[in-house]
Amino acid sequence: MFDALARGVIRRPRTTLAVWAVLVVSCLALALGAVGDGLFPSLHSGEPRVPGAESQEGRDILSSSAEDGEEVTLLVQGTDLEDPDVSAGLAAALIPVRQDVEGLDGVAGVIDPFLAPEGPQDPLVASLVSTSADGFLLIAELEPGLDDGGAARRAVQDRLAEVPAELSDAAPEARGIVSSTELVVSAVTDRVEADLARGEAIALPLSLLVMVVVFGGFLAASMPLVGALASIAGGLGALLGFAQVIELDAVVVNVVTVLGLGLSIDYGLLIVSRYREEIADVVASTASTGLPLRRRRRRAHGRAAVEEAVRRTVRTAGRTVTFSAVTVAVAISALMLLSPDILRSLGAAGVSVVVIALATALTLVPALLVLLGGRLQRPSVLSRVPALDRLLGRLGDVAPEDGVFSRLARGVHRRPWLVIVGVVAVLGVLASPVLGLQLRNSTTDLIPASSDQREFITVLGEDYPAATTPPVLVVADTDVATAQTWAQEVAALPDVTAVGEPTPTESGEHVVLGVDIASSDAGGEVATDVVRSIRDLDPGFPTWVVGQAANQVDFMAAVADGLPLAGGLVLLAVVVLLFLMTGSVLIPVKAVLVNALGLAAALGVTTWVFQEGHLSGLLGFTPIGGLETYVVVVVVAFGFGLAMDYEVFLLARIKEYWDAGHDNDAAVEHGLQRSGRIITSAALIITLVFLGFVAGELMVIKQVGFALAVTVLVDATLVRMLLVPATMTVLGKWNWWAPAPLRRLHDRIGLTH
Repeated sequence: MFDALARGVIRRPRTTLAVWAVLVVSCLALALGAVGDGLFPSLHSGEPRVPGAESQEGRDILSSSAEDGEEVTLLVQGTDLEDPDVSAGLAAALIPVRQDVEGLDGVAGVIDPFLAPEGPQDPLVASLVSTSADGFLLIAELEPGLDDGGAARRAVQDRLAEVPAELSDAAPEARGIVSSTELVVSAVTDRVEADLARGEAIALPLSLLVMVVVFGGFLAASMPLVGALASIAGGLGALLGFAQVIELDAVVVNVVTVLGLGLSIDYGLLIVSRYREEIADVVASTASTGLPLRRRRRRAHGRAAVEEAVRRTVRTAGRTVTFSAVTVAVAISALMLLSPDILRSLGAAGVSVVVIALATALTLVPALLVLLGGRLQRPSVLSRVPALDRLLGRLGDVAPEDGVFSRLARGVHRRPWLVIVGVVAVLGVLASPVLGLQLRNSTTDLIPASSDQREFITVLGEDYPAATTPPVLVVADTDVATAQTWAQEVAALPDVTAVGEPTPTESGEHVVLGVDIASSDAGGEVATDVVRSIRDLDPGFPTWVVGQAANQVDFMAAVADGLPLAGGLVLLAVVVLLFLMTGSVLIPVKAVLVNALGLAAALGVTTWVFQEGHLSGLLGFTPIGGLETYVVVVVVAFGFGLAMDYEVFLLARIKEYWDAGHDNDAAVEHGLQRSGRIITSAALIITLVFLGFVAGELMVIKQVGFALAVTVLVDATLVRMLLVPATMTVLGKWNWWAPAPLRRLHDRIGLTH
C-alpha cells in the first residue's frame, strides 16, 4: 500500500501540490467567510448539553414553554437615583429613547424603572434598580418568532448603545453596557477567532525556528510547516462542514485546530528526517558502485536518488505515521461514544483533523520532497553564518550511530530499577494534586475577563439580585398549591437558604421554584450537594432540577456511564494495533500503563496550576476553583493519543533493529539513538504550539493547551527517554514474547516494513 502511494506521488508531484492548493484555498475561503457566512458566526456557546439528562429535559421544558421574545438589555451605571433632580432628568431623557426603541421593527415593548408611578423607588421595579441606587436596567423585548430576528436585534443594540451619551445632561458620569444572548455568545466566539490567530502567530514562527535548528536550514524546516498550514485550512473546512449538521461549540475550533497543527508538524518532521537518512543511504550506496566521480555526483543529486529515498521514506516512516495516526484517532474517537454533545463533536472533528494531518504527511510533504529533495543535499545558507555553521552542522545532520541518546540508553541499562523507581516517584508526586480535583461546567466564567459582557454579568449578579436567576431551579409537573407545600420540604434541606414562590410557566403546564443556597458559587460543592438532596426527595410528582450544578452532576454521570465502554474499546484497539506492529503481548500492555502514569502527572500539574491558582499571574487567569469537566475528558483522550504517538515513533525504530537481529538492549539503544532527537524535537515543537494557545484569553483553551503541553513534555522526557528504556531493559527478550498461537497470527497478518 505504501509503495503504491509513494509511486503515485512520485509520478505526479505537481498534481498533488495543485490539489492541495485548491483544497487549502477553498477551505480557507469558506471557513473565514470570504465565500458565505464562514465558520465563526455558526458557532455556539453555553452549558454543555447532555441529551436525555434530567437537567437537559428541564431546560427543554422551560425553553419550550417560553412565549416571550428575546431581550436586549442596557445596564446604565454612574447615576445617583436617590437624587430627585437626577431621577427627573433621566426620566425626561428616556422618553424619546423609549419612543425610538418601540418604533423599531420587531420590538414588542420597552421597560425601565422610570415607567413606574413612583419611579425608581417603586417596589414594583426593584429588580430594575441596583441595590446601591447608582444604576438601572432598560430592557427591550423583541417579538417572538421574528423572521429576521438578527436584524431587529442589531438595530436595538445599536440604538441602546447611544443612550448613555444622551443621559449625560442629567447624569454626566453615566455609562452603559448593552447585552443580549447573542452578544454573550459573540464574546466567546469572537475571542475564539482572536485566540486562534494569536496562538498561530506565536506557535508557527517558534516551530519554524526549532525546525531550522533541527534540520540545519530553512528549506527542510519549511516542509513540515507547509503541511501544518494545509492541515489548519483543512481542519477549518471540516469544522465548517460539521457546523452545518451539529451544534458546534466555539471551544471545539481551537482545541481541534491546535491538535491538527501539532500532529502535522510531528508527522512532517518524522517524514523529512527519515528522508534525510534514506537519501544519505542512497548516496552512500551509489558511491560504492565505483562509478566515475562526476557521474556519481550527478546521480546522487539526481531525480532517481530522490525518488528512491522518497519511496523508502513513505514505506517506513509513512507506516509509522499511519500507525500513530490510527492510534491517536482511536483514542479520540472514544469521545463519540459518550453522550454529551460537546464531547461527541470534539471526537468527530478531532478524528477528521487527524486524517487530514495524516494525508498531508503521506502526500503533500513527499510531493515537496520529490520536487525539492535534491536541494536538501546542498549546504544551507545559514551554514555560512559564523558560529552557526558548527551548531547547524551537528544538529542538522543525520543522527550518528552513537550519540547522546545511545549513551543515555546505556546508562539506563546499567541501573534500570533505579530509573524505574525514581521516575515513578516523580510522576507520583506530580500526579498527587489530582486527588483534590474539582470538576466544573462553567457558564459565564468562560467569557474573557476583558469583555464588557463579563462585566455586565458580574455587575448584574452583584447589584441586581432580583433580576438574576437563582443558582438552582426546580421544574415541577404539578399545581402551584401542591408545589408550595413541597417547597417547605426543599427549604428544610441543608445549605438551602430560601425557596422562592412557585411560579407557573407561561404555558401553565409546569411550576418553577427558585432555590437559593448558602454559597455564591453556582457550580461549587454546596450547589451540587443541594442538587443531589433535592433529587433524593420523593414529592409524588415529576420534577426536574436544572442549573449549572445540576448540569455538572448530569455531565459527570454521563461520562461515568459511557467510560467503561469507550475506555475498554480504546484500550483493546490500542493493544491490538501495537500487537500487529510489534508481535508482542507485553509491549502494548506496558505502553498503556506508562502512558496512564504520564497522563496522571500532567493532570496533577494542571490541577495545581488552574484549580489552586499557582502561576495565575504569569498565565493571566482568575482561578475558578476547578477544571472544566470536558477539558479533563478531552485531555485524557487527546493526551493518551499523543503519548501513543511518541510510543509508536520509538517502538518502530526499536523493532527495526530487533528484526535486523540485534539483541534487546542493542535494539533499544540504536532505536533510541535514531528516534530520540526526532521525539524530543517534535515534543518541543508541539509543546510550543500548545503553549502558544495558552496565551489566549479563554479559560478552556488555556486549560487544554497547558495540560496537553505538560502531557507531551512529561511523556517525551521522563516516560519515553527513561521509563520505557528502563522497563524494556528489565523485561529483556520477554518484551517480544507472545503465545505461540498469537505468534503465528502475527506472522500471517502482522504489519512490517
